[in-house]
Amino acid sequence: MIHFEDLAKVDIRVGRVIDVEDFPEARKPSYKLIVDFGDDVGEKKSIAQLVTNYSKEDLINRMILAVVNFPPRQIGPSKSEVLIVGVPDDKGECILIKPDSNVPLGGKLY
Repeated sequence: MIHFEDLAKVDIRVGRVIDVEDFPEARKPSYKLIVDFGDDVGEKKSIAQLVTNYSKEDLINRMILAVVNFPPRQIGPSKSEVLIVGVPDDKGECILIKPDSNVPLGGKLY
């Protein structure tokens, strides 16, 4: 069991996907995304296993939630700077959590 203070350390913010590329260097099919989190956090890169449920076109301009304060993680030749969050579908593949479009970029989950 964790304490509320532990959860409060996780900084989850609202971002908008502004660029998506195939990332064939990953072990599992993945995309390299650039996500804009607004002025406070800026643009960050993420490597995400979203290929099963989303096309690149589906992701462009999509609002997402991501953990922005984990250390960068090396994935193949690239670093993933944020962890995009979602929930599993019936096959265990990621379904993104989509914030309402009225939420400003960089809005913090609380």
